[in-house]
Amino acid sequence: PVTETVFFSGFTNTGCGQASAQTGPFYCPADKLVYFDLDFLTQLQSQFGAEGDLAAQYIVAHEYGHHIQDALGINAYMHQQQQQDSRNANVYSIALELQADCLAGVWANSASDRNLFDSPDEVNEAVRAAEAVGDDRIQQATQGRVEPESWTHGSSEQRAKWFKVGFDTGDPNRCDTFTDP
Repeated sequence: PVTETVFFSGFTNTGCGQASAQTGPFYCPADKLVYFDLDFLTQLQSQFGAEGDLAAQYIVAHEYGHHIQDALGINAYMHQQQQQDSRNANVYSIALELQADCLAGVWANSASDRNLFDSPDEVNEAVRAAEAVGDDRIQQATQGRVEPESWTHGSSEQRAKWFKVGFDTGDPNRCDTFTDP
């Protein structure tokens, strides 16, 4: 499944409504496009310390992971599970996000195999970025406290773990975060 990336700064209109700089990068299933807020990259580097080109590429690969999930019907499955088990709706949402992290790791494995990395240690930039965008790290930096019940993407540890599963195995079939959260 092919999609395109729309780069924006400030705000943009999407098939999912208007997006602002506060939205950050995201995938819109309505128009099947990946949106990448260029200001988010600056924030990722300055506020969360996730520097390097692979850090930014991890974020884009994560959003492309959502496109793959949409094309394979995983998004629809997740929404169905949320409706059947509304008490655990957030658990399913986090599983979807962690799976996108794992799929980003699978992409990074492929890029590494094709000798596209500057050095073998470059993958650590992506791992640090995954940790930097964990809900716990973001909440601590922005609110001064951590509230796990309000998480939407998973902890720093979970995000890094699932990226590494994808990178270490190179196998998207190992990215089953729904049965192995």
